Amino acid sequence: MSQKTRWSQFAVLITVFFFWGFVAASNDILIPVFKNAFHLTQAQSQYVALAFYVAYTVGSLFYFFTSKLIGADVLNRIGYKNGISLGLLISAVGTLLFYPAANLGSFGLMLSGLFIVGLGFSLQQIAANPLAIVMGDPATGAQRLTLAGGINNFGTTIGPLLVSFAIFGSVASGNTEASIESVKTPYLVLGGVFVLVALLLKFSPLPNRIDLDALAADEAQDSSKLIQKRSAFSYPQLVLGMIAIFLYVGVEVSTIANLPAYLELPVEQGGLGLEVSMIAPFVSLYWASLMIGRWSGAAGAFDVGNNVKRWLTLLLPYIAFGLFLAVNAIAKHEISQFYGYAGVIVLMILATLASKGNPARMLLYFALCGITALLVGMFTSGMTSVIAFISVGLFCSTMWPCVFTLAITGLGRNTNQGSSLLIMMIMGGGVVSFAQGLLADRIGIHYSFIVGVLCFAYLAFYALRTVGILKKQGIDLDRLTAQGGH
Repeated sequence: MSQKTRWSQFAVLITVFFFWGFVAASNDILIPVFKNAFHLTQAQSQYVALAFYVAYTVGSLFYFFTSKLIGADVLNRIGYKNGISLGLLISAVGTLLFYPAANLGSFGLMLSGLFIVGLGFSLQQIAANPLAIVMGDPATGAQRLTLAGGINNFGTTIGPLLVSFAIFGSVASGNTEASIESVKTPYLVLGGVFVLVALLLKFSPLPNRIDLDALAADEAQDSSKLIQKRSAFSYPQLVLGMIAIFLYVGVEVSTIANLPAYLELPVEQGGLGLEVSMIAPFVSLYWASLMIGRWSGAAGAFDVGNNVKRWLTLLLPYIAFGLFLAVNAIAKHEISQFYGYAGVIVLMILATLASKGNPARMLLYFALCGITALLVGMFTSGMTSVIAFISVGLFCSTMWPCVFTLAITGLGRNTNQGSSLLIMMIMGGGVVSFAQGLLADRIGIHYSFIVGVLCFAYLAFYALRTVGILKKQGIDLDRLTAQGGH
């Protein structure tokens, strides 16, 4: 049954998506800072990503086994809204550790703080992602999650800039040396904001309950083929989707986590020879690329005609790109070097239009584009290579909602369990980053991006395989997508 998106409630929900992005992207500024301050190898510098993303696994496992222990789903017991608020308070505790960590100059304590922040984020993600999908027509659930991801990437766009400013000051100051002491202030402020948003959500009209069995019935064209199993592991779309989430987050995070080291390489070795203090706009563009792609992919979430949706698909990514240019201009970074990126965005728009809103088709097209981008980056040098690596952000942009939607489609009452298992696999961001760091120490940073090519190859396979799996369960993705049209 078609239903309108509850925009007032959705607007409250997407505030947490912003913070996930802000913190995740800010980590990419911390990596080169900690590498220099604590004299780390490239692999050791990836402990930042490892600590943050493995926390998602620990949090999700705790959720999974707690639900088993009490014989009921945790979120169904405490409520979705309450779960998100609790997750924000846990993350706030993690930010407090940055104060003693900075005073003591302790890398281990810094990592502990990031781990606790990620622990809180895991509970928020388990609750917020299914909420975003069900707050309207199931046929536009993936696009709604894409829209939420676009807000997430507004956070990833400004996060590196603000944290870089807090650590180095303005570009005009010419400061290139990082102070560990200066790291604590932005994270303490962030902790205070987490507490305020937790209170806002607690007293907001956001729903605390979801009718998951009704959701599964809405998704299916032939409800007689629906399978209702006791365990989420009985659904092949979920099991294969767990690997897909692991590798998707892996390639997204490892590409940007290792890019600063490539940017610092001397020109004669293929890099740009940049100081650490000059890396922020490149990190910002990578994460802005995810915002650009998600704003384009989110056009289908709006309750407007198909012609208007097509125009939004064309216009929204360039509005997002303009936002990136504006915030970097305000930060006094040189933006003319990025003007040519407008041409790369055209390729992403074409892939989006060709997918016609089908999450499996979009995942396939974007995976193939991602493979191409990484290969171009590996076999060129200088700004061409850098732009190719950064464009991976464009082609990762809609993968999270595509994989997440495909993996939990048809799970019914097992949706929350499936969601927690998918969130658990976010650890791929840390594991794959660390693996690429190890490879970079052996063969050099330039060719270490082959790790990402392998990740994209599996994602293309998952896109093709899941279509057949869902059809056996009475779910036709093309028909489901078509139901979202007007």
